[in-house]
Amino acid sequence: MGLVDSHCHLDFPDFENDLEAVIHRAGEAGVDYMVTICTHVTRFDRVLALAKQFQNVWCSVGIHPHNVEAEPEISTEQLISISKHPKVVAIGETGLDFYYNNSKRDRQESQFRTHIRAARATGLPIIIHTRDADADTIRILRDEHDKGSFPGLIHCFSSSLKMAKVAIDLGLYISISGIVTFKNASDLRNTVKDVPLERLLVETDSPYLAPVPERGKRNEPAFTAHTAKAIAAIKGLDNGIVAKETTNNFFRLFTKTVRL
Repeated sequence: MGLVDSHCHLDFPDFENDLEAVIHRAGEAGVDYMVTICTHVTRFDRVLALAKQFQNVWCSVGIHPHNVEAEPEISTEQLISISKHPKVVAIGETGLDFYYNNSKRDRQESQFRTHIRAARATGLPIIIHTRDADADTIRILRDEHDKGSFPGLIHCFSSSLKMAKVAIDLGLYISISGIVTFKNASDLRNTVKDVPLERLLVETDSPYLAPVPERGKRNEPAFTAHTAKAIAAIKGLDNGIVAKETTNNFFRLFTKTVRL
């Protein structure tokens, strides 16, 4: 099938005891590539070590909006420097989360803009987290785009169709997680119908958000296949077409990655 899990967290303790088996099961399910995402820059060495351990795994560098107050502030220059490693293929995850408000909003915005500047300077895609913050996310994205374009995606998309359209208009991609399979996700399924296939990626956000029929279990990259299948059903397409096109989209956006 040749799928890509464009967003997982393989450094989390959930995978500590069976990581090699997790990677193997992903391959058996047709998930050939993975990007493990950095959420704490102070834990980046662990993230990078995992990416270096597996040929088909890459990583990002960044600070999740939940963690920007607990983590040391990172500069654009630091992000640029760290991202020079061949295994670092993206900036983030970063963005705004006003649902939990684990960090002050002004600090979230400041670090979000720092990450955007790094994406603009390096040409690496920025991985954007946005929850209950569409208006401010749109404001920041438009403002920063006016200063110069940058590649990226909205990960684990669960926002409005307006948010999706703005992101696409700015040249960004939309990454869909297992949420699309949830019973109460009809609005998201309607959005997926309207988003062009050439702008879609798939992900797990594992170990969270296991898709149907794996709800209640620890999520893992192998389950990307269920999300891709759901997208195919929503769009009335063959599973193979969705797998092929979302994978092509991944390699188009993540320009430092290579097909093995």
